[in-house]
Amino acid sequence: MTIRYMMLAGVALVSTAAVAQVQPPRVAKKPFQVTSPNGAREDDYYWLRDDTRKNPEMLAYLAAENAYADAELASLKPLQAKLYEETVSHIKQDDSSAPYAKNGYYYGSRFQTGADYPILERRKGSRTAPAETLFDEPAMAKGHSFFALSDWAVSPDNARVAWAEDTVGRRQYVLKVKDLATGAAIADTLSNIEPNVVWADDNKTILYVEKDPVTLRGYRVKAHVLGTPAASDRLLYEEKDDTYSMGVSRTADDKFVCIGVSSTVSDEQRCAAAAAPTSFTIVAPRAREFRYGADHIGNRWIIRTNKDAKNYKLVTVADADLAKGTAAWRDLTPASDTVFIEGFKPFEGFVAIDQREGGNRMIRVLNDAGKSTAVTADEPAYRMSLDVNEEIATPWVRYTYGSLVTPTTTYEVNAKTGERRALKVAPVPGYDPAKYVTERVWAPARDGTRIPVSLVYAKGTKRDGTAPLFQYAYGSYGISSDPAVDPGRIDLLDRGVVYAIAHIRGGQEMGRGWYDDGHLLNKKNSFTDFIDVTRYLVAQKYAAKDRVAAMGGSAGGLLMGGVANMAPADYKLIIAQVPFVDVVTTMLDASIPLTTFEYDEWGNPAQKASYDYMLSYSPYDNVKATAYPALYVGTGLWDSQVQYYEPTKWVAKLRELKTDKNPLLFRVNMEAGHGGKSGRFERYRQNSEWQAFMLQQLGVAK
Repeated sequence: MTIRYMMLAGVALVSTAAVAQVQPPRVAKKPFQVTSPNGAREDDYYWLRDDTRKNPEMLAYLAAENAYADAELASLKPLQAKLYEETVSHIKQDDSSAPYAKNGYYYGSRFQTGADYPILERRKGSRTAPAETLFDEPAMAKGHSFFALSDWAVSPDNARVAWAEDTVGRRQYVLKVKDLATGAAIADTLSNIEPNVVWADDNKTILYVEKDPVTLRGYRVKAHVLGTPAASDRLLYEEKDDTYSMGVSRTADDKFVCIGVSSTVSDEQRCAAAAAPTSFTIVAPRAREFRYGADHIGNRWIIRTNKDAKNYKLVTVADADLAKGTAAWRDLTPASDTVFIEGFKPFEGFVAIDQREGGNRMIRVLNDAGKSTAVTADEPAYRMSLDVNEEIATPWVRYTYGSLVTPTTTYEVNAKTGERRALKVAPVPGYDPAKYVTERVWAPARDGTRIPVSLVYAKGTKRDGTAPLFQYAYGSYGISSDPAVDPGRIDLLDRGVVYAIAHIRGGQEMGRGWYDDGHLLNKKNSFTDFIDVTRYLVAQKYAAKDRVAAMGGSAGGLLMGGVANMAPADYKLIIAQVPFVDVVTTMLDASIPLTTFEYDEWGNPAQKASYDYMLSYSPYDNVKATAYPALYVGTGLWDSQVQYYEPTKWVAKLRELKTDKNPLLFRVNMEAGHGGKSGRFERYRQNSEWQAFMLQQLGVAK
C-alpha cells in the first residue's frame, strides 16, 4: 500500500489510513545561532523550543513522532500486553505498609485492588485502633490525567493536615489544608511552591518554600498563618544566590525549625525555635567545598560534615557552644578513606548511621559510649537504608534491606540488645528468590579503576557468551544506584536476560572521590566506565556482543547519549528516558529550571575550559553521520527538569544524520512531566512498551 502524508509547516504527518511501511517523520531545519562568551553554534532545531507549549508546528511534529512510534510498535502490542500482565501479576494489589508511630498515632498506607493510588490513614494509640483516613488519593486523583501528593504534615496538635499536590506534572505544587476532625477543606491555598511543608508549634503557622515563577527555583521561605491572605505571608528568608536550592524541616526532637540551603559544593543551615520560628541562627556559615547537615537532640547538635573528612564524618556540639563555630565541633566518628557516611538519625542514647563501604549501603549503630555495631548482611550486593524513624525515645531503629534477589524487607533492630525483627516483607506474588542468582563483579576501566557491577540472572542462564544483557546506570549528582527487586524485571530474567547495574563514577557508591571523578572536567569517566563494564561483561561471557541493551534516564539519559556517540557498535539498543542531551545550550540559559543549581555539576559554559569540555561530550552537539544502534527515546511535554525540547531536538538531528536503518522511536507523553504519567500501574504500562521493543531487538523469544 502507498503512504499518504498530510503536510503542515514542513512536518510530515502520517494519515489515518492503514499503511504497510511508515517512514520516520522529518522536521524543518531553521538556522539559529546560540551565542555565548566562548563562541556561537548553529542550531537548526532550536525553534522546537516553545515555553508556552502551544506552537502548532512543534506540536504537529511531536504528534507525528508519536504516530510513527505507534505504527512501528503495532506488531508488539500483544507482547506489550503480556509483559504488563506478567508484571502486574507480581504486585499484591491490596498491599499495605508497615505502620510507624508519631505523636500518639500510627501512620500507614494501603492500596485497594486495582487502584493506582494509595489511601493514607492513621490509627490513634495502637496499630489495631479504628482507621482514620488522611488522604483518599484515588478519589483525589479523579478527573486528573496526572496526580501527585507529595509532602504532607500533621499539625503538632494532630488536628489538621497540610499537603502539597501537583495535577500537571511540572512540579509546581499547590499547598492545601484540611481539618481532620471534619474532613473539611480549609480555604487557604498557596500556589507555585516546593513540595515541602512544616508546621510551627502554634498549630496555625505553616512554613513553605516559594518558587520563582520563571526558573521554578525555590528561593523564599515564608510563613503562612491560617485564615490570613497569602499576600500577608511573612518572608522568613530569601536566598539571593541562584546556585542554591532550599528546604525547610524540623529537627528530630521537634525543638527547632531549620532552613537549609544547598549547592553542589556548599551548605548553610539556619534554625529557630519551633515555638516561634522568626529569629534564625546560622549553624555554620557557608564556604566553598564545605558541606554539612545538622540535627538536634537533647542539648546538643549532631552534624554530618565533610570538614577534614572527604567521605564525611559525624561531629557534635553543645547548644551553649554553637556560636563558637566549627572550632567547638567534636568528632563522633573518624574520617575514613573507605567508609562514606550517607546520613544519620539521632535517638536518645545513640545515633543510627547510614553509610557505604565496598559499593554497598549499610547501617551501623553508635551509642553515646562510643561503641559501634554494624548490621550484617549475607549477600554480595545489597542495600540497607534507614526507614521512617519519627520516635526518638526508643531503642528500635527501623531500616529496609533488599537486593536484586531479595524483596525489600522492613526491619527494626534494637540498639541495646541487637535483637532484629522483620516488620514487613514486600510481597511479590509468583516470585521465588531461590530461582535467581545475584553477583558483585568488578570491571576494570580503561584507566585501571575497578568499577563495581551488581548482576542478577535466572539460575540456568548459561554463561557462554550467548545471553542477552540489559545494563543500567545513572552516575550523576553523587546519586548511587542501589539494587532492588523490581516486579517489572522478573519476567525479563525468566526469559534469560542478564540484568546489570553499573555503579559508574559520578555516583557515590565508592565515596565522595567516586563522585569527584565523574563530574565537571571528569564527566567523560562516567561514559567510558559504562562502556568498559559492557565490554568486560561480554568478555567474561555473561552476554553476547550483539545482544546488549543499555538504559538510563534524565542525567542517565545524558549518559546514554554520550555512549551512543562514543561506542555505538557495542549496543544493539539504547533506551534514553527524559534525557539531558543538549548540555551546553541548556547550561547557557539561566532561565531554565535547574541550570543555575548545576554549574558545579556540569560546569559553567561562560568559562572557556568548561565550555570546551562540555561541548566535547554533549550528545546533541556530537551527533554525527554514522551508524547508531536502535534507539527508544522518551520525554514528557510538561517536564520541568529536562525540558521536552532537548530530546526532541536530539531525535530530529539523529534522524537527519544517522546512516543506519535501525529503528529510532520517540515516545512523547503529552500529559506528564519528568516522571511520566502518575499511578503505580501506569508506570508499568508505559515500561511494557520499551520492554517489548527491547526484547524484539535482542532476539528474545516472546
